[in-house]
Amino acid sequence: MQWFADLRLRTKLLLSFAAMVVLTALLGGFSVTRVSLVNEQSTVMAAHWMASQRIAGALNTLTGDYRIDELLAAAASNEGERARLEKSLVSKLSDISKLQSEYARLIDNPREQALWDSFKADWASYLADHDKAMALLQQGKTGEANALLLGGMQPLYEKYGETLDKLIEYNTKGGQAASDEGDVIYASARWAIILGIVLVGCLGMVLAWVVSAQVSVPVEQAASVLKAVSQGDLTQSVQANRRDEIGDMQSALAEMIHSLSDMVHEVRTGADSVATASTQIAQGNTDLSARTESQASSLEQTAASVEEMAGTVRTNADNAMQANQLASAASEVAAQGGQVVSQVVDTMNDIQNASRKISDIIGVIDGIAFQTNILALNAAVEAARAGEQGRGFAVVAGEVRSLAQRSAQAAREIKTLINASVEKVNAGSHLVDTAGSTMNDVVTQVRKVTDLVGEIAHASAEQSQGIGQINQAVSQLDQATQQNAALVEESMAAAESLKSQAQKLTQAVSVFKINRAVRAPIARAGVGTAVTPKPDMAAPRLAPASEQAKPAAAPHLPPPAPEPVKATAGADEWETF
Repeated sequence: MQWFADLRLRTKLLLSFAAMVVLTALLGGFSVTRVSLVNEQSTVMAAHWMASQRIAGALNTLTGDYRIDELLAAAASNEGERARLEKSLVSKLSDISKLQSEYARLIDNPREQALWDSFKADWASYLADHDKAMALLQQGKTGEANALLLGGMQPLYEKYGETLDKLIEYNTKGGQAASDEGDVIYASARWAIILGIVLVGCLGMVLAWVVSAQVSVPVEQAASVLKAVSQGDLTQSVQANRRDEIGDMQSALAEMIHSLSDMVHEVRTGADSVATASTQIAQGNTDLSARTESQASSLEQTAASVEEMAGTVRTNADNAMQANQLASAASEVAAQGGQVVSQVVDTMNDIQNASRKISDIIGVIDGIAFQTNILALNAAVEAARAGEQGRGFAVVAGEVRSLAQRSAQAAREIKTLINASVEKVNAGSHLVDTAGSTMNDVVTQVRKVTDLVGEIAHASAEQSQGIGQINQAVSQLDQATQQNAALVEESMAAAESLKSQAQKLTQAVSVFKINRAVRAPIARAGVGTAVTPKPDMAAPRLAPASEQAKPAAAPHLPPPAPEPVKATAGADEWETF
């Protein structure tokens, strides 16, 4: 039965159901055949034997009634009674003819045909004598008619009556034989069907048992192996000696057990390696933490010094900016002074020009005063000549002359003053020109000083900005150092947690029983495929703690352990040493 075991489950089920369907179809066909035979016998009995028996019995009854009507017609006392009976005879004869036709169609064997031919011959002879008797009655020869009816026709009546009785008996026996044959067929079919049902049921049970055994036994074995595996026993062996789905499951189960065994072994090795590595990482982190603390202290001192330098540079930059502002203000004031001096020079030139114009005007006034004095003198002369009438005019002329003299005297004095003022204005204008030139030199020098102070202020600002950037970089470096210190502490905690997790993992996989001595490949019978075991995972090579602690080659930390580890500092809040 190995060939059946190697069939796929679908094929097994299809073959089992197909066998049951074929057997059921054969049983059904046999049952239909037997039932058809029983139905055929019933049809023969109903359509032939019983119909023939019924018609033969009806013919026997009608021919008897026909005989009675003949005798009654012969014994009738009047013509009316006889005519009624003759009409009845005609009707009965028609019915007898119809029954004869029906019976003749049902005849299917020579014996029955011979009996039927004998009846027809006797009945024909009887009807011939009947016609003779009826003719005698119509002729009034009642005695001769009665003699014929009771004499020559009586043997014919009895003979065809016996023939009809034989036909009835023959059909009765034939119907009984058909019934008996139907009973025999029914009995044989019943027992055959019962036997077929029993055989089909037994075969179905056998097929069900075989198929269920082909499925349930290996499934129970697989369940037992899985239960042992669930309890940690990986030393179970599974034989995959079939080619169906169960064989595939057994092969997959065997591969799973070997894979689990490899995985557990690798996990154990990896857990030991992780524990060792976590210890070395913790030691390296301790050294790194100490050096990070020292580096953080140095960075704090550097940051403080840079901060003081930055303060000094900022002060110098501020002073330079103030000096630049003062120099700019002085330059502006000097420029304004130069502009004022230029304006003063212009004003002195205007004053000098105005003084010249005034001197010219005073000269004109002096000339007018001189001419007025001459006119007044002439007027006084003329008044003196006029005598008494010109006395008043002489007085006025004298006053005018006096005023003219005084005006001339004043004009000469003003001219003297104006000339002195013009000389002083000329001297002042020369001095102002000199002062303007000097002021321009001062403005130029102040602008140069302002430019130098501006450059000093710009350089001081850039120096302050650079020192600020240095200070910021040192602060960031200090912050990064603090973060590194916190990360080192976190790494230490993570290493401890990793070590704890490795120990827990080792304890967790220690419940599995594995057989590392036997690593046979898994082969399916007749298939030629094997499962090659995976090579053992070698423990990773770890560097010494002193090498791991070097800043230039920081070790790569393993992924964080499943258990949460409390960090020594948050992402935005770092502790300092």
